[in-house]
Amino acid sequence: MEEVEEKVQVRIGDLEKRLSELVDRPINLTANPDLTYFRPTVKSLTFDGQTSWTVFKTQFDVVSSANGWNNFVKASQLVTSLRGSAAEVLQGIPSDLTDLTAIENALEARFGDSHLTQFYRTELKTRRQKPGESLQVLAVDVERLMSLAYAECPQEVRDSLAAQYFVDAIRDEDTQHATRLMDAKDLKSALAYNMKYEAAKTVSKTSRNVRSIEIEDDTGKEKDEKFDCLLKTLEKLLNSYVAGKKNTHSVTKRGTNRGIARQFFPTKKTNVRPSCVTKAAFSL
Repeated sequence: MEEVEEKVQVRIGDLEKRLSELVDRPINLTANPDLTYFRPTVKSLTFDGQTSWTVFKTQFDVVSSANGWNNFVKASQLVTSLRGSAAEVLQGIPSDLTDLTAIENALEARFGDSHLTQFYRTELKTRRQKPGESLQVLAVDVERLMSLAYAECPQEVRDSLAAQYFVDAIRDEDTQHATRLMDAKDLKSALAYNMKYEAAKTVSKTSRNVRSIEIEDDTGKEKDEKFDCLLKTLEKLLNSYVAGKKNTHSVTKRGTNRGIARQFFPTKKTNVRPSCVTKAAFSL
């Protein structure tokens, strides 16, 4: 029995030794490349205070989400991305409050657009389409001002307001009236309708010009035909007048000659006094 107990104790000791070795030994497992997922690392951006803080903040949040950063890593990455006047903001933050929220609030107070909200809203209300400015360019600018003036509003409200401001800014009264009757729910719908309306106006205008040219051509031909007919009629009348005048002149001339001859050479039946002959001769 003693031998059996000794063997059991030795066996237990060996097992305990092997277990302790397994606990202390690092686990080195060969990773399967087919099952391994590598998270892509997106490079952080830089901010110098010259560009829009709102735009940079949106881009920074997307990058931090893609890289899986927590708030501590986000704060450190945000600090390292600051340049120029933006980095100077860190001087006004106490060293014990350099967390993410404190840094973002300081940058928002210095470079944010919240204090310009009323200015952007006024600019949006008074925005009008410039001469030669396309509807696409106008729509882009209205959308930009909307994002600055009503950033805190829900998306549905922003879409409806953008459509209204876009219609108010249209320069052409006919296009503006037609779009207003369409009652677009968002800016994209209003712009699409305007493009179709402008295209239809262009086609209709071209068709009217073609028809007017055809009518003018037909009218010109009729005028030419009438003028030719009138010219021929005048030519006939002129020829008839000239011919009649020649005949009248020849008859008058023959009658005059006969009268003079009778005065100088009277016939037997004509009794002409000498005084008459003398007067007739001097009248010639």
